[in-house]
Amino acid sequence: MEPSVYLIDESGCHQVSQPRGTYKDAEVCYVDQTLTFSQKTAGITAIRLVWSAAFDEDTLFLGDVWERGYSDMGWKKLEETGKMPWYFLAYSQASGKTRGFGVRTQPNALIYWTVSRDQVTMTADIRSGSRPALLNGRRLTVCQVVMSDFEGDSFEAASAFCSQMCDHPRLPKRPIYGGNDWYCNYGDSSYEKLAQLTKDIVEVSPKDPKPYVVVDDGWQLCHHLTDKEEESFNGGPWIEGNRNFGSMKKMADTISSLGAIPAIWFRPLFTVQKVSEDMLLRHQGLKYTLDPSVPAVIDLVREDVRRFKDWGYQLIKHDFTSFDIIGKWGREQDAYLDDLPVFHDRTRTTAEIIKDLYAAIRQEAGEDTVIIGCNTMGHLAAGFFESQRTGDDTSGVEWSRTRDYGVNTMAFRMPQQGRFYLCDADCVGITGKIDWKTNRKWLDLAAKSGTALFVSIGRGTMTDQMRADLKRAFAQAASNTQPSVPLDWLHQKTPCTWQSAFGTDTYNWNEE
Repeated sequence: MEPSVYLIDESGCHQVSQPRGTYKDAEVCYVDQTLTFSQKTAGITAIRLVWSAAFDEDTLFLGDVWERGYSDMGWKKLEETGKMPWYFLAYSQASGKTRGFGVRTQPNALIYWTVSRDQVTMTADIRSGSRPALLNGRRLTVCQVVMSDFEGDSFEAASAFCSQMCDHPRLPKRPIYGGNDWYCNYGDSSYEKLAQLTKDIVEVSPKDPKPYVVVDDGWQLCHHLTDKEEESFNGGPWIEGNRNFGSMKKMADTISSLGAIPAIWFRPLFTVQKVSEDMLLRHQGLKYTLDPSVPAVIDLVREDVRRFKDWGYQLIKHDFTSFDIIGKWGREQDAYLDDLPVFHDRTRTTAEIIKDLYAAIRQEAGEDTVIIGCNTMGHLAAGFFESQRTGDDTSGVEWSRTRDYGVNTMAFRMPQQGRFYLCDADCVGITGKIDWKTNRKWLDLAAKSGTALFVSIGRGTMTDQMRADLKRAFAQAASNTQPSVPLDWLHQKTPCTWQSAFGTDTYNWNEE
């Protein structure tokens, strides 16, 4: 059945005819599940498609998230759904059938879905920031809609639907596992601490393939850490290490000489580096956030990526771009597109501007450098990056955060594993502040999952038991890409029973 089509501007919502409809000087077309749009001056901000649909009373709904999960993903009743970014699945408990509604990855709009008992609605935000995009008559391919019906297992259905949405995932050529210093140092890091972490990681890793060691936030020149978050600074410039590190090329060489692969973190759009005013994003009085719609900003990001490669880093993790562009965290799901910034270039949609940033990072990194996106939009990142942080931070000090954020995001974005990218549900933080009997459960789940596995090991915290557990975990992570299956995901936010290439395990996540 074809949908009803509406164009939205500041005056309201206007229904247009199909398959090709017009309103003022705007034209929209929906043919063969492809949505296209053009306007010269009409001021259209969004396109809405509405289908008639009928859902059983017992139907459960699983939606995706804008950029990463915040512990609240899961199958929900209709009245609990709200806005569901990118795609959703509807599972009828009575019939055992699953229906998928979504768009192919890398659309040119920010898209979300809503449902009622008898309707499915897709809204495509085609603004440039907070204002209508000035397309000047250019025909925009907004998105390609994907709808499918499945019978049988709900997880298999979700996985198959993710495959349908992404024709060309970019996957790493080798397993991604190793160390990351954030959850043992939390920015209070140094050359010596990274060298020790590398030694610890190499000691418990297979000789082949080698592990990665990520130099996370805290290495950069202007890093400033205080007890007050509002007085801290974690931006650039990314031109050299601070006094705790010195030469970042030397850091990379040291990691390599110790038997690991050097990797580095940065926040591309946040810097105190002196730039012209027209390179800054105009939003809520921001001082240090760069505007990715400006070509000079893209050039600056390219220079940073090229510099990291020249230093010898073979994996680049970039962070915060969704927060820096949109101005809020994805946890504000229903209000995420409210109060967007103003871009200097209004000839492209927000989605196009974000994709162009991702494409520039990918192109400058080249074919052999692995890219991990953190706080990036998964539906826009698929095909650009080898790996994606699928959830908010776990913890090296608070078990409940690891349980809620780590397990939850691993379960409900696992269908994307190997179909969009290699998922990264975040680190195992080893600081001695979480009992190892508890923390090793997260290590075991992550190691068997087929996803990326990183651990943070505080100096002097590794015991013989940890060493044995880490050796086993890294051997598993380095040899397996088969996704784990959360068998009880229909009714558990933190699923306890998982099936993997290594068998079936049941975890008691509430035992501390």
